[in-house]
Amino acid sequence: MSVRMPSDGKFRMNGTGSNSVGDVWHTLSDAKYNNMLVDCMKLRQQYDLCDWAYLQMLQALGNAYLGKGSNEAVMLTAFVYSQSGYKLRLAEVDGRLEMLFASQHNVYDKPYVVCNGDKFYSMNEGGKSIKVNSAKFPKERSLSLWVPGTPEVKEQPSAARTLTAKSYADMTAKVSVNKNLLDFYSSYPTSEVGGNFMTRWAMYANTPMCASVKTQLYPALRRGIQGKSQRESVERLLNWVQTAFIYEYDDKVWGGDRAFFAEESLHYPYCDCEDRSILFTRLVRDLLGLKCVLVYYPGHLASAVQFTDSEALAKGGDYINVNGSKFVIADPTYIGAPVGSTMPDMDNASAKVILLQ
Repeated sequence: MSVRMPSDGKFRMNGTGSNSVGDVWHTLSDAKYNNMLVDCMKLRQQYDLCDWAYLQMLQALGNAYLGKGSNEAVMLTAFVYSQSGYKLRLAEVDGRLEMLFASQHNVYDKPYVVCNGDKFYSMNEGGKSIKVNSAKFPKERSLSLWVPGTPEVKEQPSAARTLTAKSYADMTAKVSVNKNLLDFYSSYPTSEVGGNFMTRWAMYANTPMCASVKTQLYPALRRGIQGKSQRESVERLLNWVQTAFIYEYDDKVWGGDRAFFAEESLHYPYCDCEDRSILFTRLVRDLLGLKCVLVYYPGHLASAVQFTDSEALAKGGDYINVNGSKFVIADPTYIGAPVGSTMPDMDNASAKVILLQ
């Protein structure tokens, strides 16, 4: 990516106080920086950057132009972020300047301060002493962590991986994933919507699959379900997710809980119940157009599918009633279990449902 910067646009700050910040803000408001602003907003649209990707792009711009982690780089990032319509606050943290971003969602594992009822999060690790500048701007809006479209990052293919369903040899796909997209997803903060802990998985499950993976994966899976009934198609996709992947606990692999975007499950050697449910519901929605929900039991995450075919519904099985509609259980971690089977010791009557788009 490239951005037009004025030849005399570099600046230096005299400290991190309000006067210094105000002086630099005034400098950046000069018309000579207009091309920079226009280019940044064009890049956001051109590369289909979600809010988190755009913030990272602006941080990279500041670091490249004015020095990584410098107060000046923070100021440039904050100025462009603000002029792009986002809500932020500048703060002095242990003597250095930091930009704090407001989020529509609660973000895990990042320090924050509360200003007038809004949480403002740090991109860094926080500090012992913090002084927040409360200046705000008209029509500013908080960052959203939903990913409406896959960012168009440069392709760097990983080694291809062949994935085959144990019960259906024709359900075989060879897939390579963009390493740069994986790096971006690794940076993505875990969050929740409206203070509801369970919505954290919806953030991953509602993210569209990237085009390059769809091109490789979907034709192969479509061939495996071609001409099959609705119920059998779901059975085949379920068995593929159940048996083509190796299960392992996050604590053992990552040292702590970590949910995967669908592409991550296709790349990494191990995945757990939440990752499988996220991938399975993505496939069912994309390939069959059926509605899905995630089903949360204490210590376990599964999924359920709303069939629209009367023959599929007639075959019965365990189900959950969601707003008057029947969603049949399909557990990608209950290895070998057919659609309609609940894992032992899991109670559907008390399970919590996570709605998906």
